[in-house]
Amino acid sequence: MTDVQYINHPLIKPDTVEQRLYQLSIAGEAVKKSTLVVLPTGLGKTIVALFVMVSNLSKGKVLLLSPTKPLVEQHAAFLKSALTIMPETIVLFTGTTPPGKRASMWETAQVVVSTPQVIENDLLGKKIDLENVSCIIFDEAHRATGDYSYVYIAEKYMQQNKEPLVLGITASPGSDPAKIQEVCANLHIAAVEIRSDSDPDVRPYIFDKDVEWIYVPIPVEIKSLKQPMDKVLADRMNKLRELGFISPYQTKLSKREMLDLQARMQSRLGSAPDQKVYQGISVLAEIFKISHAIEIAETQGVSALSRYFERLENEARSKSGSKAAKRLMEDMNMRQAVHHLAGCNDNNPKLNVVKQLVQKQISENPQSRVIVFTNYRDMAEHVTESLKDVEGIKPVRFVGQASRYRDTGLTQKQQVGIIQKFREGEYNTLVATSVAEEGLDIPATDLVVFFEPIPSEIRSIQRKGRTGRKHAGRVVILMAKGSKDEAYHWTSNRKERSMIRTMKNLNNELEDNTNGGQQGDGQKKLLDFPLHKMPEQKSGGLKVLVDQREIRSPVAKILERLGIDVELRTLEVADYVVSDRLGIERKTVEDFLSTLMDGRDLFGQISDLARTFERPLLIIEGEGLYTARQINPNSIRGVLSSIAIDFKVPIIFSTDEEDTAALINIMAKREQNDEKREFSTHGKKTSMTLKEQQEYVISSLPEIGPAVARNLLKHFGSVEKIMAASREELMEVGLVGPKTADRIKEVVSCEYKG
Repeated sequence: MTDVQYINHPLIKPDTVEQRLYQLSIAGEAVKKSTLVVLPTGLGKTIVALFVMVSNLSKGKVLLLSPTKPLVEQHAAFLKSALTIMPETIVLFTGTTPPGKRASMWETAQVVVSTPQVIENDLLGKKIDLENVSCIIFDEAHRATGDYSYVYIAEKYMQQNKEPLVLGITASPGSDPAKIQEVCANLHIAAVEIRSDSDPDVRPYIFDKDVEWIYVPIPVEIKSLKQPMDKVLADRMNKLRELGFISPYQTKLSKREMLDLQARMQSRLGSAPDQKVYQGISVLAEIFKISHAIEIAETQGVSALSRYFERLENEARSKSGSKAAKRLMEDMNMRQAVHHLAGCNDNNPKLNVVKQLVQKQISENPQSRVIVFTNYRDMAEHVTESLKDVEGIKPVRFVGQASRYRDTGLTQKQQVGIIQKFREGEYNTLVATSVAEEGLDIPATDLVVFFEPIPSEIRSIQRKGRTGRKHAGRVVILMAKGSKDEAYHWTSNRKERSMIRTMKNLNNELEDNTNGGQQGDGQKKLLDFPLHKMPEQKSGGLKVLVDQREIRSPVAKILERLGIDVELRTLEVADYVVSDRLGIERKTVEDFLSTLMDGRDLFGQISDLARTFERPLLIIEGEGLYTARQINPNSIRGVLSSIAIDFKVPIIFSTDEEDTAALINIMAKREQNDEKREFSTHGKKTSMTLKEQQEYVISSLPEIGPAVARNLLKHFGSVEKIMAASREELMEVGLVGPKTADRIKEVVSCEYKG
């Protein structure tokens, strides 16, 4: 290792930042043109960003974007410790920063560190603009694909700023050339700077990192347990063959093939209902579940499979559970597997190897830090509990925020607290899922253990980068012999090598395209691919009011791209208001079906829409209306009929967000240009007549629509008499059956548990 020298710069505090020539070289190129920097974890991507930042602060404010709140807080804390500018001019924006304060904070800031969603919201709401931003830094830049907020922010930056400069930083953009090209196009990248551990200017700062893999046998009892599950899988595959969805000779389906087949089936249903396709989708759902169970058995062991079966049983018993889960758990072979599992010894060979590896590391160096990565949260918990029994090991489970059945997640605050305790030595072993892979400032570790390989080269590189940063490190990958573990390992290795080759060639392609060069083989280069620039369109005076809650959908951004003046408001009624008479409620297929499943007041929303606007409209967006959930198609048709007939609200179906935006755009032109309708800030509920209030109260009861509510009121004469009626009396009314009567009595009579 070289002797440490520090950077001498008026905006950087003395003796704070180590001088590394490769970082200075990269930053020197990145200040000239928009650049994507690819550096392995631990080689100082943030330092490169710091150098680019201080080179541009004299020209205007700098915006640093990072995907999560802990990462944003981490960057802000580092900048305040490293920069000589006033700490109060370095501001932090997250979802918890009051929206009312952000505009004034933005004006006075020199550096803004933010999650991208906040900046996207403020740009859409026209609370800020990017005209005076000298540079935007996109952390974890490989996320700049699809509808991620980075893409919209980069578009607005190119539109609003005369001299935009972008810096994208990532440890691993992936091996797929098309994906890398998409990232570069979306961020308007003109050059790529990549370094790997083997580059001569990086080698002096790299410590040895031994990577080894250990084959672990699959226990005999797991093989016995797998046999009845294999029979179930073979039976379901045979059903798919009989239905004609796969070749007569096909005996296996990879996860990718299953997803592709599912998409093709859903697409066929879009044109016309087909009972055979419904059956195929249901059988495929069973294949997904049983394939996952077999993979867990082979790679995770008895304990993890037991937890998975428990969740399947819970889903099968649940009222809203899938038919696939119900059929699987009623299958005799599956029952045999569950019965066999109960008698299995929870002797997990991988777990024993993990114990040995960690114990040896801690005993030889008590100051060591270890990370054990697992793909599944169940296993993270199991490994943590097992390591607690080993002398000297102080383990802690480190997982994401989401919670599910018998599995509570960690808040971001809890995650940050755990990392701090890991740094201080209160814990010496982090048992983590993917949440520990990306970005977070986790201390350098001496040993990283993969409980199982992963097929993603991005995640694999990030995991390995957790060691070998400040001293020599070791990576150990465990593989269950003869399982999917082996395929995942070699897939990841191949993709890692491919990524390095792709990135090394990319800069030459960029330079060739910039200079107008042509490839002899006629292949497209990066800049031959269309950049996702925002069209330079004038709004023509068209405006659409958009409810604040719709900001999570890309529809508002697409409307803006189409030239509409989007104005964000908190609307009491409707998601989009196009004129004084036209209000639109938008529901995705998933949201629409969820309102039917969880008892949310869909008819109340539709009723408010119909009363408030002369021309109310419901847009249902997406595919799979009759297949996405296990709901009787006739029930869905009944709800649609009630909306259209009882409430007189037309329904339009759109394929996706772009289709929805295009529809709203056409309606805005008709209303505001052709019809010359005034634009209204409608959105307040109008007062109801007594008759409407009575109907509203009764229609809010379970299983009750407007038609049934009117029948009940005509029969009994008042709301009070309906509430006092017996089950038998209720069933005398037209359209009220036993189920509806029981639900009414349950709501009216049961004790309140609040």
